[in-house]
Amino acid sequence: MFDKNKKKFTRGKKDQAPRDEFDQRIIDLARVTRVMAGGKRMRFRACVVVGDHKGQLGYGVAKGKDVTIAINKAVNKAKKALITVNSVDGTIPHQVKVKFKAAKVILRPAPVGTGIIAGGAVRSLLELSGIQNISAKILGTNNKVSNVKATFIALESMLDKTRPVKEEKKVEEPSVASTSTKDTEDRKAVDGEEKTKTVAPAPKEEEVKKPFVASTSAKASADRKAVDGLEIKAAVLEKEETKAESKEVKKDDK
Repeated sequence: MFDKNKKKFTRGKKDQAPRDEFDQRIIDLARVTRVMAGGKRMRFRACVVVGDHKGQLGYGVAKGKDVTIAINKAVNKAKKALITVNSVDGTIPHQVKVKFKAAKVILRPAPVGTGIIAGGAVRSLLELSGIQNISAKILGTNNKVSNVKATFIALESMLDKTRPVKEEKKVEEPSVASTSTKDTEDRKAVDGEEKTKTVAPAPKEEEVKKPFVASTSAKASADRKAVDGLEIKAAVLEKEETKAESKEVKKDDK
């Protein structure tokens, strides 16, 4: 008999891990060696770029004993060092030229429909950044890690410039009140000019020059000084004459 209370066996979907919003691309994967006292030590180096196609971008370089370890370490580094790329209408706001060590990179804005014109490591990096129209050129070394670092410096140095929106100028029609006020002001100005022309300036009365009191007092004091001087001279002459007469009288007596 079939038991109705028995639970049906259903294959349930396993709990899917949440999808990461960042896409990652391996730019460079190399095997590096280090010479130690006991011999050579071999490791793997990975350069990974991470982006969400919405302006968030990051890169990381890490080493590990295994390839997967190196990639995981590089991804974690990239997520900790994210930058936001400034874009205007799907392209960069202005041209940028950057030199990092031996790498030289030029980024130029492009019109709509151009796409991403770039090569090497710069192309994969720009695709993850979310920029749709751009033109890039590598002028220096072909080292992928150096070109990635130079491109990041260029994207960080871009200014946040938004294109100004053209505003339509509105022509204001003059109102009736404003025209009436202007007419009254013009009439007042004309009336004022006519009044200034008709009214002649009144003749100035001749000013009577009054003698200065201080000058008369100064003349009187000067006259007094002159009189006093003459009196002193006359007294001195009289004394001299009396002395001469007394001397003559003494001579006669002898």
